[in-house]
Amino acid sequence: MKAKKKERKTGKGAYACRRCGRHGAIIRKYGLMYCRQCMREVAAKIGFRKYS
Repeated sequence: MKAKKKERKTGKGAYACRRCGRHGAIIRKYGLMYCRQCMREVAAKIGFRKYS
C-alpha cells in the first residue's frame, strides 16, 4: 500500500507554482504563486512593465 504524502506547512514544499507545479523559487508577493521561470513568461500579460 502506498503511503499518503505529508502536507507541508513550511519550507519549499509548502508552495507550488500555479502554472507548472515547481516547488523552488516561488514568487509569493502579491499572491502571485508563480515560479521565477513562469513569472518571466507571463509578467507582461499580468501587467509588469519590466519585462514588456
